[in-house]
Amino acid sequence: MPIPSRKENEDNNKFVARCMGNETMKKEYPDSKQRVAICLGQTKKSKGGIFQQTFDILNYYFGMGYCDSCVGYEEELTMDNLVIPNDDDYMECDEETEEYALDCLASYKYKDPRTGEIFYYDMRSNYTKDGKTLVYVGKAEEYQGRKVTLNKPFRTPNGPKKSSVYVKNDKGNVVKVNFGDPNMKIKKNIPGRRKNFRARHNCDNPGPKWKARYWSCKAW
Repeated sequence: MPIPSRKENEDNNKFVARCMGNETMKKEYPDSKQRVAICLGQTKKSKGGIFQQTFDILNYYFGMGYCDSCVGYEEELTMDNLVIPNDDDYMECDEETEEYALDCLASYKYKDPRTGEIFYYDMRSNYTKDGKTLVYVGKAEEYQGRKVTLNKPFRTPNGPKKSSVYVKNDKGNVVKVNFGDPNMKIKKNIPGRRKNFRARHNCDNPGPKWKARYWSCKAW
């Protein structure tokens, strides 16, 4: 499958978030640094042109400035990206939390007859993947009655980023925000490092809580 392309009039940050969350991209480019560089390289119509793209990539690698899509990204919560955290995975956070029932995520389950890979869809129909017709195997009911906690970040040892959190976006939909470089340790106990990070990411004005920068600033 080709690398995703930016849609006409699509905001660069929204495109990079979509590109970073693309399942094929995550499989072909599991290293988030490489993936963000490729996704940023697709924003050929950005106002800053190739120079701004290069600067954004350097920001990611060397931490010289703020790059929204480099901090992390948000994605619609689906059966495919759902993670049920263990109690030990949750991190303390001074946010008001609420429970979110997963019943609404219960959907129809299909299997690739060749690979055995499972896919979920919101409605019953005929689906194909890579030219293969998927086989319907029943309704996904394993999460009915289960809940997750909103506004409480948790560690994600298996990625795609260091941590994730479930929150409601500006439309009231629950999204999964993935943030933090899994290959780097937070050193907020070093005053200079903490001050530098917070200044670089404008943490005095971290933006809405359905964006990765908000939660990265919380961590620092």
